Amino acid sequence: MTHHTHADNTSATLVNLLPDNFTTPVFSDDQQHTIEQSPHWLLPPLVDLCAHLREPGQEQHGTLASEGRAARAGGFLHVVTPPDTKPVLENGSLLKGLRERAYDDGGIHLHIIGALTAGLAGECPSNIAGLKKGGCIAVSNARRPFANDLVLLRTLEYAATFGMKVFFYPDEPSLSKDGVAHEGYIASYHGLQGIPWIAETVALSKQLLMVEETGIAAHFSQLTCKSSVELMRWAKGKGLPVTCDVAMHQLFLTDDNLEGFNAQAYVLPPLRSNTDQQALRKGLQDGTIDAICSHHEPLSSTAKKAPFAECTPGISNFDTFMALGCQLVRDGVLSKDALVEKICLNPAKIAGIEAQYAKIGGAVLVNPEQLWEVNSDTMYSNGKNTPFYQQQLQGRVVETFFE
Repeated sequence: MTHHTHADNTSATLVNLLPDNFTTPVFSDDQQHTIEQSPHWLLPPLVDLCAHLREPGQEQHGTLASEGRAARAGGFLHVVTPPDTKPVLENGSLLKGLRERAYDDGGIHLHIIGALTAGLAGECPSNIAGLKKGGCIAVSNARRPFANDLVLLRTLEYAATFGMKVFFYPDEPSLSKDGVAHEGYIASYHGLQGIPWIAETVALSKQLLMVEETGIAAHFSQLTCKSSVELMRWAKGKGLPVTCDVAMHQLFLTDDNLEGFNAQAYVLPPLRSNTDQQALRKGLQDGTIDAICSHHEPLSSTAKKAPFAECTPGISNFDTFMALGCQLVRDGVLSKDALVEKICLNPAKIAGIEAQYAKIGGAVLVNPEQLWEVNSDTMYSNGKNTPFYQQQLQGRVVETFFE
């Protein structure tokens, strides 16, 4: 892997969005010529706050090598992964080897969220001291339930003693159990078990109150509905130590995309209504939502072939992420600078890797005007499971420069 430093002769057509404290690339003559052919953006490396790389334990869907390659091609050099792998990420002594393999095989810097409870069973705290020593950036119970609210409270108090941030993926299982789609007209029309929006907000409300009680720093990932945005706005107004993100696909897809039992649009948490989507976009604009994650979940070619309710949820998102980001700028949802904040700078702060991020440096060259079709030839991820398949998108990463 080759490191580049900054060139002074950057073309006037290049929009340089790199922060001042960044290690920045030098372009060769060939690269400079490519840049001059059309307007390009130079961004810091993308930081993803939630991606499932499928290794260890689910290599039939993807590997550190395949998904690392896809991440890098999509501009992601830093990837945060949750603990719900097989085995669960709860042994601090094994995490260094996983990070090394992600770098050696996939060319990415992997940042690990450790298990908040032992085995993610929700019954007793994990070895949080060992996870912190092993380099975990935070702890979480992923989307697994807690045995009861007392266990949740005590594990948060325990994590707070080690100064560990907690990542939440808000979901009340008693309300979402067996659900496969947003509870609304589309689910009813197709005879699908619905997941009401309140399944997210009931959990979020409880978790916010426990954050207030314990003082622990918390990040809420993959919010999907209007009421969640309103709750986060309230929490931030109270000064609670909280941040949140939204998955990129939630900003472009709604439950309308499930029409005709489209399994490619089956994801958990589910795609919500148009009203929810507009609230998510507004939350991005006013700063209530701090970041956009990929929520990358690659799946094998057979995983989506069962009937809708029986197939595996998930969307492969590394390959389409930047095109959709460019679309947010074209739609006037975000400025170019604000996009960089949401997909690069803020995620690095939330993950607690800001100093390392600036020191490692690197850059991503994006052609926001490049048209391309999403298909098996243009996707780097092992998972081709995307509702954007065979659609034409605009905007693509031209090259990723990294150490």
